[in-house]
Amino acid sequence: MSYNYGNLDQSGTLHHVELCTSDLERSISFWGWFLSALGYEPKHKWENGRSWIKGPTYIVLKRATNFGLPFDRNAPGLNHIAFHAGSREQVDELTEGVRERDDSTVLYDEQHPYAGGYYALYCENPDGVKVEVVGPE
Repeated sequence: MSYNYGNLDQSGTLHHVELCTSDLERSISFWGWFLSALGYEPKHKWENGRSWIKGPTYIVLKRATNFGLPFDRNAPGLNHIAFHAGSREQVDELTEGVRERDDSTVLYDEQHPYAGGYYALYCENPDGVKVEVVGPE
């Protein structure tokens, strides 16, 4: 794979994030819905994974091969992944969507939408990864 390091407008932005899942089909359902709502489009599909792309950034979801320990966002490693929302209305729409789903949970619901001091959705995906969507100021 070759990389184009010539675009300085993309310097420092995320290229991709790869997430492993214990239940591929359930996670595809969540991430497909969630990323589509944020404007991502399907990129690749294969037996053990999927990917979605928006601009220069893509998100990869693949079946985990090591089931030794459950995900713990407070252990060393990933704590959460945060996305920009296009509007506060989009934060609200995604929050309602998460509440209607059985594969994800709104976190800090009693403090929503200002749980972190700014307008955002905090939720957990099917594997317990915290996902955040931050509204504009």
